[in-house]
Amino acid sequence: MIWRQLYVHHRFYLALGMVILAFLLGMFSLFIFWLAIVLLLVLGILVVVDASRLFGNDRWIDAHRELRQRLSNGDQNPVRLSIKSHYPEAVRVRVIDELPVRFQIRDLHWAFALAPGATKSVRYTVRPVERGIYHFGAIHCFVHTKLGLLIRRHSADAARAVKVYPSYLQLRHYSFLAFDKRLQIDGIKRVRQLGHTMEFEHIREYVQGDDTRVLNWKATARTAKPMVNAFQDERAQPVFCVLDKGRLMEMPFEGMTLLDHAINTALVMSYIAIHKQDKAGLITFASKVDAIVPPGRRSHQMHRILEALYKQQTEFMEADFEHLAATVRRQARQRSLMLLITNFESVVGLRRQLPYLSTIAAHHVVVVIFFQNTELHALTRQPARSLREIYHQTLAEKALHEKQLMVRILRNHGMHAVLTDPGDLTPNTINQYLALKARGVI
Repeated sequence: MIWRQLYVHHRFYLALGMVILAFLLGMFSLFIFWLAIVLLLVLGILVVVDASRLFGNDRWIDAHRELRQRLSNGDQNPVRLSIKSHYPEAVRVRVIDELPVRFQIRDLHWAFALAPGATKSVRYTVRPVERGIYHFGAIHCFVHTKLGLLIRRHSADAARAVKVYPSYLQLRHYSFLAFDKRLQIDGIKRVRQLGHTMEFEHIREYVQGDDTRVLNWKATARTAKPMVNAFQDERAQPVFCVLDKGRLMEMPFEGMTLLDHAINTALVMSYIAIHKQDKAGLITFASKVDAIVPPGRRSHQMHRILEALYKQQTEFMEADFEHLAATVRRQARQRSLMLLITNFESVVGLRRQLPYLSTIAAHHVVVVIFFQNTELHALTRQPARSLREIYHQTLAEKALHEKQLMVRILRNHGMHAVLTDPGDLTPNTINQYLALKARGVI
């Protein structure tokens, strides 16, 4: 109905206020009284004219929203709005997009002028910080003419549910760098390969970009075409990303939980492992082992891992490492690389899990990756101005020292340890994997 689309502009209230003032003054002057009546009639006529120009057609504003089929968790995802005017005159438009409630954004709007038949594009980005389904609503356009007495609301039914997946944009970023052999640009160190871990696979025709050092001169002479030797890894090693979903992984960093940072890293790490001719697998656990994706390197493996990661949620319980050790013994018979992303806040908590970690390390290469407390780091760098602040800094330094002590304890028990900031989790994990692969540990 029209009345549901009708709003009154503040200019109308200003004009009406002037008319009322004229009537009040008309109590003392007949001329001003009749002038007030004329002003009231003029205002009424202008309102009717403005309404006819605004409501002369049912569809005089078209609005569309363009966004991806799925959003990437923790990344800036682009959204584009397209607003087209069918009014025969220039109008002013104020656009409000109904964003999902999870974003908690209530002040996102744009105001601009539209010429007759013109189209305006509005671009913005949204950054989800948790996985799940996000519901976008309608696009509301509030239009007024140059008179600006009335406002008409055009609401475009653009309701849409979009799934937020683990950071596939980060995956694309690292995949580009991997194919372009420029991973070091993003903090991935170039590690010198020890020995020669590639074996001959077949002979194929030379293509631009191949290493000329692997030219097969006998095959080249026989076929009269440049031929090269193709190599492959001696054997594909299983690489498991093992994610702890216990209560300590619910701690926040930059709006996301540690578990979400771990999930994004597991997705990228799985791709890098497959790109390096290894088999990528996944294990998630809390009070029990929830998801197991057997290691593989086929084309659909990344899709299986992505779908498994999408469903993971933190459990507010202690992680059961004993159950994890028993599951690994049953499910991973071949010697594998276990990239365990977890979090320990005290040496006591680590020592309680050491027997189970040692059980896994007896048959596999275990890398325990846990998090540095960035808030404590920031606290220790601040100048202390009181006895209370000195006390707080002392406790913070003690907690940071315990983290370093955990690294030494893990290494003394035959495991590799990586202590990292949550923001550096992905490059540090990849660096550790590449270093172990270069040393022939896996």
